[in-house]
Amino acid sequence: MSNESSAEIAAARKDWKTEHMEMYLGSGGAQGHIMDITPVGGPVLGTHCMIRFKGRKSGRTLITPLCYTMVGGEVLICGSKGGADHHPNWYLNLISAPTVDFQIGTQAWHGKWREPEGEEREFAWKVLISNFPFYADYQKSTDRKLPLILMSAVEPIPVFTAPE
Repeated sequence: MSNESSAEIAAARKDWKTEHMEMYLGSGGAQGHIMDITPVGGPVLGTHCMIRFKGRKSGRTLITPLCYTMVGGEVLICGSKGGADHHPNWYLNLISAPTVDFQIGTQAWHGKWREPEGEEREFAWKVLISNFPFYADYQKSTDRKLPLILMSAVEPIPVFTAPE
């Protein structure tokens, strides 16, 4: 997928993403965790987490809502950027730090992250696309391998508030 078509997808989804994040943050996670994402190609009961991280260039605190599923007690997210030919900024920021904060529903944690490899990655990918088939379409639209991230909780933290 070209950068131009990626920009078109991002523009079309910007309002939805902004509304979703405002709902999630504004309700303390009581709303926005599980919701109908058929308007953006997902399932009726799509599960969402939020990740919080520092911008690698700006140093600002940033929050991004993402689809997630569970694999072996860890939270699995994907750096798809809708199948664009380049990684999403949240992924580039995340890999520059050893830890991540994440929120699922009304609970948040400081945690660690890792990228599965080999057979573990293949298994995680199968779990992901069984829950969110659109990721398979995203993978077909680019030559880059969509990164998978597994997050595990280290300690509970307060739920997220609006980013800087």
